[in-house]
Amino acid sequence: MIESIIAELDVEIARLQKVRALLVNDRPKRGRPAKAASVSPVEIVSSKKRVLSPEAKERIWQGQFKRWAAAKKATKASARKASPK
Repeated sequence: MIESIIAELDVEIARLQKVRALLVNDRPKRGRPAKAASVSPVEIVSSKKRVLSPEAKERIWQGQFKRWAAAKKATKASARKASPK
């Protein structure tokens, strides 16, 4: 009696697993594809974020400051031309 119930449960479990496998495999995968297994750990470690030196940060800041000043100067010059005296 118990063996027949267990056998029926095993058949039902196998059927449900087949249905689940069909449902999971039929859905399209979303997102970025997984990386290939051939990527070495060295390549993963070497992809660290780059850090700028203080001197490089200062040069970037100086260049941006000059661009802001030039834009501000151009805005003032165009405002002077537009306003009648």
